[in-house]
Amino acid sequence: MDAEQQGGHACDAAVTLAFSILGKRWNGMIIDALGAGPLSFVVLRRAVAGISDAVLSDRLSELAESHLLVRTVDPGPPVAVTYQLTPSGERLVPLLDQLGLWARENLSLAR
Repeated sequence: MDAEQQGGHACDAAVTLAFSILGKRWNGMIIDALGAGPLSFVVLRRAVAGISDAVLSDRLSELAESHLLVRTVDPGPPVAVTYQLTPSGERLVPLLDQLGLWARENLSLAR
């Protein structure tokens, strides 16, 4: 049986899709920060050092479209917007931790 008959192409497509989202700069750090619980935009911006407001806004929208986080608006007053991982997003946190551990143990960080 070749790889296509065993579902190899489906796996490749799933991994490609995952990395198209997770491989974007900042997304892993955003997910990691939200792993501690819901955060406001301002607190997220502080947690993800170096990210601009525009990029953070774009990444949050992309992650919401991918159903990895939800945006909740409390009409206030004052209006409060929070971001929280969905169950799918929460399941990523330990995987990202494992990936980070693997990278520290197996990849040279002095590139």
